[in-house]
Amino acid sequence: MLRIVHIGYAPVSLKSLNQHATGIKLCNGFIRNGHQVLALSDRDLARGFGFGHRRLGRGPFNRMIRDYCRAHKPELLVLGHADMVDAQTIAAIRGDLPGLRVVQWNVDPLFEPDNIRRIEGKLGVVDLTLVSTAGASMAALRRPGVRVGFMPNPVDLSIERGRMDEVEAPDFDIFYACGNPSRPPRHVCGQEWDMREFVAGLRARLPGLRWLTPGIDRPFLNGAAYQAALCQAGMGLNISRRGDDFLYSSDRLAHLTGNGQLAFIERATGYDRFFGEDEMGFFSSLEELADMLARYKAEPRARMRAAAAGRARYAELFNERRVAAYIVEAAFGGTRESDYPWPDHPA
Repeated sequence: MLRIVHIGYAPVSLKSLNQHATGIKLCNGFIRNGHQVLALSDRDLARGFGFGHRRLGRGPFNRMIRDYCRAHKPELLVLGHADMVDAQTIAAIRGDLPGLRVVQWNVDPLFEPDNIRRIEGKLGVVDLTLVSTAGASMAALRRPGVRVGFMPNPVDLSIERGRMDEVEAPDFDIFYACGNPSRPPRHVCGQEWDMREFVAGLRARLPGLRWLTPGIDRPFLNGAAYQAALCQAGMGLNISRRGDDFLYSSDRLAHLTGNGQLAFIERATGYDRFFGEDEMGFFSSLEELADMLARYKAEPRARMRAAAAGRARYAELFNERRVAAYIVEAAFGGTRESDYPWPDHPA
């Protein structure tokens, strides 16, 4: 078993009450697989060193991280969106600890140039980079001597605790949460949308549906209030920034399926590679989406069966222990698609 230092975006400050953060789930997965985990939030620590200002605290934080690793001697250093950790600090830690393996993971889209820049900043000092987009988009990160692979958004059923697949008459029919509905616009079925207009259009087509849409027509939710909202609707709309980047999705997909909602997602994402039409609601047009929503509203038992099957399948494929095990195996050697049945394993 390993000693792992995991530095990432699982903040303790009130600025982001994200109970569903990928970093939290991966820490749970590492621990449940028997590893020792020392978890740190780079943003919060840098802010503390800088008396509330991350930029002022960046230098002292990086010096502290080097001393911390020198004292604890991890075998694996995992970085999740750890933008406060400088590349030269990682290089120095590697010099202090020969044999240390270093992995960075990133679940932001690869069509954002600023995200590519952040990932590229550490490519030369890590052993492995894992991203939540597969296929051709990964070409932006591929170069000689660099190992890049796909990492799915994990589900953790100790966090996604709802069982809406067992509720025949939920308070709401459809759930969609959107932090910023207009900037930048979402790309859905070949068209760019302000999501307020998108939801308004579907509501007009489907006047009988009861919508729960935090961030659209009511305040955005986080923390316990967000989890409670996920346990009030039978269906969930999974619309990310784009729906045509292979296997890219917001981690919202894990939130919806894990809580037993029947998730609706564009077919162009490629998730029909893993899930059948009886496990998720795949659509290629707004007409197809509207027709399915109406059908599953009218047939709650069919919705419950499909949601239960999708939840079970997602939890089998992408649970936190499996994704954590994949990170460790990929960091120290190789992985097989028979063990982890998703594409673009790091070479």
